[in-house]
Amino acid sequence: MHTSFACGAFGPFCGLIAVLMSPLPARCDEAPAVKVSFRNDVMAVLSKAGCNAGQCHGNANGKAGFKLSLRGEDPEWDYNTLTRDMFGRRANPEDPGQSLILLKPTTQMAHEGGQRFKTDSEEYKILFEWIAKGMPNDSQNAPALERLEVSPTDEILFEPKNEIQLHARVVFSDGSIRDATRMAVYETANGLVNVTHDGLVQRQNSGETTVLVRYLQLQAPVRLAFVPARSGFVWENPPANNDIDERIFPKLRALRINMSDLCTGSEFIRRAYLDLLGILPSAEEARAFVNDEVAAADVRGLILQNPKSEIRNPKLASASLRRRLQRRARLIDQLLERPEFADFWALKWSDILRNEEKVLDRKGIQLYHDWIRQSLSEHKPVDRFVRELLSARGSTYLNPPANYYRANRDAVTRAEATAQLFLGARLQCAKCHNHPFDRWTQADYYDWADVFSRVQYKVLQNNRRDGLDTHEFNGEQIIYLARNGGITNPRTGKPAKSRFLGEPGPTPAANPESRISNPESDVDELEALGEWITRQPLFARSQANWVWFQLMGRGIVDPIDDFRPTNPPSHPRLLDELARDFAAHKFDLRHLIRTIMNSRTYQSSAEPNDTNQEDEINFSHALPRRLSAEQLFDAQHQVLGVAATFNDFPSGLRAAQLPGGSPVRRNDLKNAGAEKFLAMFGKPARLLACECERSSETTLGQTFQLISSPAVNEWLTNPTNRLASMLASGKSDAGIVDELYWTALSRAPTPKELAEATRLLGVAKDKRPALEDVAWALLNAKEFVLRK
Repeated sequence: MHTSFACGAFGPFCGLIAVLMSPLPARCDEAPAVKVSFRNDVMAVLSKAGCNAGQCHGNANGKAGFKLSLRGEDPEWDYNTLTRDMFGRRANPEDPGQSLILLKPTTQMAHEGGQRFKTDSEEYKILFEWIAKGMPNDSQNAPALERLEVSPTDEILFEPKNEIQLHARVVFSDGSIRDATRMAVYETANGLVNVTHDGLVQRQNSGETTVLVRYLQLQAPVRLAFVPARSGFVWENPPANNDIDERIFPKLRALRINMSDLCTGSEFIRRAYLDLLGILPSAEEARAFVNDEVAAADVRGLILQNPKSEIRNPKLASASLRRRLQRRARLIDQLLERPEFADFWALKWSDILRNEEKVLDRKGIQLYHDWIRQSLSEHKPVDRFVRELLSARGSTYLNPPANYYRANRDAVTRAEATAQLFLGARLQCAKCHNHPFDRWTQADYYDWADVFSRVQYKVLQNNRRDGLDTHEFNGEQIIYLARNGGITNPRTGKPAKSRFLGEPGPTPAANPESRISNPESDVDELEALGEWITRQPLFARSQANWVWFQLMGRGIVDPIDDFRPTNPPSHPRLLDELARDFAAHKFDLRHLIRTIMNSRTYQSSAEPNDTNQEDEINFSHALPRRLSAEQLFDAQHQVLGVAATFNDFPSGLRAAQLPGGSPVRRNDLKNAGAEKFLAMFGKPARLLACECERSSETTLGQTFQLISSPAVNEWLTNPTNRLASMLASGKSDAGIVDELYWTALSRAPTPKELAEATRLLGVAKDKRPALEDVAWALLNAKEFVLRK
């Protein structure tokens, strides 16, 4: 009766439902063979037209009531949406031309997204034919896409050549091959180029860029460089110091870029001290090194300052250079063994390991920091350091590395942080859908998170200072492995299965009978995790890239924690060889640092030449960068000879020795000028497990802080600071100025600088304010504020 009523009153509507709810037969005048594949053709059209992009119907909420899976990650969902949703109005097999998915993108009907293709386009023909054939779903028998081949993959184009045609072809599991140049999607990494619908790349500006070519679920990067002609270019053929230079130089030569000159002795010692120790060399150290380097260059009358004599006598020039490099190598070795090295690099590790007070408490951050610093001081290999972090449990006071799991408090946070820190994999996108730019799926994400789901903590006490902040913890905690625990994959609604990232099978401890919670099991889940992480090729590559970034200011892969096929390294072979060498030397941090710093690449000047002044990614010259918050703060105190003071810490502690991050409570910033200074200059609060939180940007507030803050004025006018001792030393005005320049800039003043400063002191009735003015000018000089 109910069925009869429905069909009787709503006959046409009932017929439409019958069509939608049953398999769709081919029309009587059609050939039985299906030429258009939903999986391989229709889905490609939806991507090419941008329909399933994040800013359109691929958005989490869709657009205008129409939602597709992001970038076509779920063809079955999209098929049902196109054929079943909206009572089938989107695709009309009785009159294909009246289908909404043809009317709207061709703007025959109003479409917020504008025209996506024309009625005479290939896209239109594919969709029309698929609809006309009854919208077949070939999910069970369509050949799978196996390979996307793009050419060229790497190309350098010199002016006047301003465009290049990309070609794409796809290979399917049945052996069929098709040209995908027109239907592939082209996405640019920056505004240097424009790519036409058919894959023609057109130069907008000079420089290097990556074009991402995508077809269905596969994607491939194409690296392109549009370079000025530079007619008359001559490669200067600088001598290579080590294998790093052998990998850097060929690309520079191909790009018609010459390396900048070798940096001076004063530039090198200042750079080395800042990079390794976070402090400036003393005046005595800088003067001695520079004088020794000049002496090393004086071979049988060959003087460093006379470059023409080097050209006339190559043998003497070679001997001079060798002695200079040997002197620099000895300095590097000396600095690597100084205690300040462990201080400064413990600061770097504390930043990314989230060693901050809000989640750990004051005692916890101090113990955690001490363990990190001690690990560096005793030359602990990086792989062992990471294994100890990942396998730690017990009291966060008695076993400090257990604070890694206290800082990252839940399974998904631990999964994301561990992948990003130690494998260079950013997984966050895969939390809601398959990663649009990488190979990680939602299943990968939640199975990986499940590895951490049984890591639990017990709060023994919580002496919270802020009763309203439920996220604050102050007291000892116990990290342990619970008997039960798990993560649900929201896409399937089923429990995730513990699986190391990207591995096909479960972890050694994924089965209940083999978990550590089982007394009969000898499998330690967290130790197995640490062993697996440190054996992965991505571990060595990501750690080598992190160290390179610390020394060079930019990663070979950049951003440094975003390793994916669509973000290729600037120098792939160099990165691979650094990683292999790092692993071969048992992950010795100092060995890797020593290798990089002894290269000609590291020791190049920041002064660009005519060919490399626009280059920022090929390491043809040093990249000037602002001193970090701690470096700047400590350098100011070091130059003025005053002790720093921090709340609740002993006087004289350097900023680089502070165990925690920036205070996160406003009350902690009261009467805390030093803490405010560090926060203003980019010291991170350590709420994220990445380098991205530390800021090196310059702001107007920083300018006022440097030129007019009461704190800087207080340090300058301190009656017992270095300026007072200089004036009391009995030195001449010229001697005082010379000493101050060596202290602040690691070099002697130029004749002009010396004349101006001594004139200022000579006419002053009271030399103290005049010397304060000179010191103030040096502390605000770009040469002081920048690491070059």
